[in-house]
Amino acid sequence: VQLVESGGGLVQPESSLRLSCVVSGGTFGYYAMGWFRQTPGKEREFVAAISWNSADILTAPSVRGRFTIDRDNARNTVYLQMNSLKPEDTAVYYCAADKYGVGTPTDSYDYDYWGQGTQVTVSS
Repeated sequence: VQLVESGGGLVQPESSLRLSCVVSGGTFGYYAMGWFRQTPGKEREFVAAISWNSADILTAPSVRGRFTIDRDNARNTVYLQMNSLKPEDTAVYYCAADKYGVGTPTDSYDYDYWGQGTQVTVSS
């Protein structure tokens, strides 16, 4: 199973970005999907998760109201829409797949497959 993120970049505060993660080689429609982020010297942080059928969605308090996760099972893709970006959102963003698909896991150890990450930098 391969996960490939895209859409990161350098933006100014209060800007928006939309990250994409395309999954190949597996059964995307059965996976719960999550987004995490990490900065140097810190542990990977949960950002958002979505169940296999989009019935359950969870976002971290730090991004709630600004970030939205959604998925397109026909395109094997999960998205993270990021609005009103702040400098503290600067990180490498990773998408991850939980092959059991149940609920919205927040622990990185629950995920089986990971992408390589995409850098998001928010700076004026």
